[in-house]
Amino acid sequence: MAEQIVVSGVGVWNPEFTITNEELVNSYNTWANSYNEVHKAQIENGELTAKPLSSAEFIEKASGIKQRYIYQKDGALDIDRMRPNIPERDENTLSDQAQIAVAAAKKALAEANKSASDVDAVIVSCAYTQRAYPAIAIEVQQELGIDGFGFDMLVACSAATFGMHRAYEMIASGNARCVLVINPELVSPQINYTDRDSHFIFGDVATATVLESAETASAEHVYEVLSTKALTKYSSNIRSNFGYMSRANDVDPYGPDKLFHQAGRKVFKEVCPLAAEHIEQHLAKHELTPANVQRWWLHQANINMNTLICKRLLGREASAEEAPIVLDEYANTASAGSVIAFGLHHKDLKSGDYGVLCSFGAGYSIGSLVLKKR
Repeated sequence: MAEQIVVSGVGVWNPEFTITNEELVNSYNTWANSYNEVHKAQIENGELTAKPLSSAEFIEKASGIKQRYIYQKDGALDIDRMRPNIPERDENTLSDQAQIAVAAAKKALAEANKSASDVDAVIVSCAYTQRAYPAIAIEVQQELGIDGFGFDMLVACSAATFGMHRAYEMIASGNARCVLVINPELVSPQINYTDRDSHFIFGDVATATVLESAETASAEHVYEVLSTKALTKYSSNIRSNFGYMSRANDVDPYGPDKLFHQAGRKVFKEVCPLAAEHIEQHLAKHELTPANVQRWWLHQANINMNTLICKRLLGREASAEEAPIVLDEYANTASAGSVIAFGLHHKDLKSGDYGVLCSFGAGYSIGSLVLKKR
């Protein structure tokens, strides 16, 4: 009989600062009016396009987002700056991303009843890491006092589930008994706060999960991982071109194309059916149908995407209990969204209940786990 592998702990950490839709819109509209006034002549001559105004109602209708957490609020709403003001740290000081990763990791370890000595590997898997090397995971490993090894992964908004896939495979192969997967999504520095169509999308957060052999699990809430499934299909419809090549390309390393940007309508049209089909095929592997699933922990990018995916799977709208939404409070937190939903909405399930944890995003990439509560 194959070894059973479980998720035994989850941790969710969020910053102390928040930005509401109203605050964000007030800042953006003030900036847009100033831009339009300064460039009035060019706009009237057709050389430039006037910046459109926004509203809190538009944001909530388009996305379901009402607010977002932000690592550093200072500077983000300043119309003369329009980006967070995060002081650079000394190389001998714990990095910003490692700090929030450690905070989430400690929560997950506590829930799993694990200490540093129980962990064999650390995977930091997220949309962005603040440097190329040394790996954030190795920095976190040292800070927590974990022996073994660690490495970083970048899989955009599917990074959390892809990281869990690697953990699952390492345990199944016998290369580890317990793996800590962390998703420190510090995305606010990559937001274009002068783009009406994307400035509201993201929030900062860190999540972590503990995966281990079922034989060693002692937590109160334990979920068997029945299997994992991944899919990638190349698309440029969600993109960030920031990178070291800008220096050699002689271009602005912080230009609009170097920040997050997307063709939102195309993403919606193409990803929703892909995700629904992916999930249905994954369930069928275990002779399950969507009707057998008690809880859907889906990627939290856009409430309309989640609604459509659930309709395709269930033939009806899912209830808030079946498919919890957290993006109204957290916004899109890149790969961490489905883990937040899982972390906040899993303790009420009964033994034998099934759940699907699924994320999808740039790549395109889709990752899922079929879980069963022990």
